Amino acid sequence: MKILYAIQGTGNGHLSRARDIIPVLQKNHHIDILISGSQADVELPFPVKYKFKGLGFVFGRKGGIDLVETYRKNRINVLLSEINSLPVHEYDLVINDFEPVSAWACYLSDTTCISISHQAAVMHKKSPKPKKSDIIGEAVLKNYAPVKAKYGFHFKAYSENIYTPVIRAQIREQSIENKGHYTVYLPAYDDERIVKVLDACGDNRWEVFSKHNKIPVTTKNISIQPINNAAFIKSLASSAGVICGAGFETPAEALFMRKKLMVIPMKGQYEQQCNAAALEEMGIPILKSLKPKNIEKIIQWTQTGAILQMDYPDNTDAIINQIISAHLGNEQNVPALIEKNYSVKKFRKLLLRKIISRY
Repeated sequence: MKILYAIQGTGNGHLSRARDIIPVLQKNHHIDILISGSQADVELPFPVKYKFKGLGFVFGRKGGIDLVETYRKNRINVLLSEINSLPVHEYDLVINDFEPVSAWACYLSDTTCISISHQAAVMHKKSPKPKKSDIIGEAVLKNYAPVKAKYGFHFKAYSENIYTPVIRAQIREQSIENKGHYTVYLPAYDDERIVKVLDACGDNRWEVFSKHNKIPVTTKNISIQPINNAAFIKSLASSAGVICGAGFETPAEALFMRKKLMVIPMKGQYEQQCNAAALEEMGIPILKSLKPKNIEKIIQWTQTGAILQMDYPDNTDAIINQIISAHLGNEQNVPALIEKNYSVKKFRKLLLRKIISRY
């Protein structure tokens, strides 16, 4: 079977998961890879056939998304051109990890597209949600990458089609130890704020991985270094604990390695608010922001924070093959491709109508 595997390139989690899923797909199928977005720091060691700008978000420096930079870097006409140029009809199946170009190309041409992503699990009715609802955030998650079937990964298997995290082989193969330092990855905060808060948290050693600094710097007991996959994994595996955003992969990897964990969800990012709700339900401490008023909470966590005993088995092969098998016989049921060349105006109306129909 010929499969297009489309991956969101904003953030590292999607590509990290893909590193283990792609070899499984390649065993029995011809695979072409698509990546859209440009905020990831993880390299994919496989040839990529399609590289698109897509529709992504830019990390800010104050705990949230940089809306101005996000708007500047996203152009609806470019996205539309990418959607119209992608020959999804050439594939028997499109597998989508929250990637908008392939999802909308399939949606507009009525081609089979299934989601294998964390976002699919987040929006499931049985998955934990924050107490405060976010209509816009929910609309974005539901309509950003429309698909015909969804399979998800989450911190727990909340439902039949939700599985525990794909822990990449690089993490599973690491020797776990505790050298006493704390690993910090907060890409939505600038280094100055991170240093200011951590400097007041006692004599603990902090290894900070920065999206904003390209040169390693050490100040007292705080080291700041550019994001490097191998260095980050080494730091994570030998840490006493981890402070990170409420994404999915890094918290899941910290839980797998049985490290103390504290998370700070990004402001205005509904997916991270949902993740934080799930982690808080599991007993993980959550900070609303990285501010001096939370210094005592961080100090207390370093002194008394508990370690969860999570079981994340290596069953990626079985999960992916089960999902593919469920769709092997569906090719004949997919309607013939209808060629459509959508204008920017018509595309916006279609997207708006689809969002409104959900509420």
